[in-house]
Amino acid sequence: MDYDVRLGLTPADLQLREISTKRPDDWVDLNPDDCVELRLIQEQFSGSVVQTRLFRGEKTIIIGKANVVGVCKLLRDSAETNYNYLSDITCFDRLDLIDEDDEDEIRFEVIYNLYSMGTFQRLRLKAQVSEDDAAIDTVEGVWPNANWNEREVYDMFGISFNNHSDLRRILMPDDWVGHPLRKDFPLGGEEIEFSHNVRGQ
Repeated sequence: MDYDVRLGLTPADLQLREISTKRPDDWVDLNPDDCVELRLIQEQFSGSVVQTRLFRGEKTIIIGKANVVGVCKLLRDSAETNYNYLSDITCFDRLDLIDEDDEDEIRFEVIYNLYSMGTFQRLRLKAQVSEDDAAIDTVEGVWPNANWNEREVYDMFGISFNNHSDLRRILMPDDWVGHPLRKDFPLGGEEIEFSHNVRGQ
């Protein structure tokens, strides 16, 4: 029997489900008239915004790394945005998207997922980091919980965070060579430990 029939889904249900899960053709640029975050950044840090996008209601603003601390403080302290909670920091390695003929292409994006407990809004802020200078200022002073998140990005992607209070590996052993989530990290394997081959026996 068809799985959808067993779930009790009618043809109308299936049509609605297809519409709701259909991927939009493309994202659109944010408009500062409709996006307070973009307007504030453009007013206070002119030239910092590299790109913006709105996709399925999710707002993304991509900036250069030079003013990342100032932009984050602005988004936290402004009454209009009030992004007082840093949900997560991660990183995106764009290695397979880079045009090899374009020397200006940026390899990494450090991603800050922000949430406002006052306005209940979310924002994805991305800061571009080049492979040649894989370092960016820490935002520990803006959101203290950035400490361990930045250590994980350092450990997995090799991005250094300037002025971080305790920048060291957090997941991999201290003597580990390389950064496992970089797309050029060599794939390999380790023998699985069972009772008959545990180290030290």
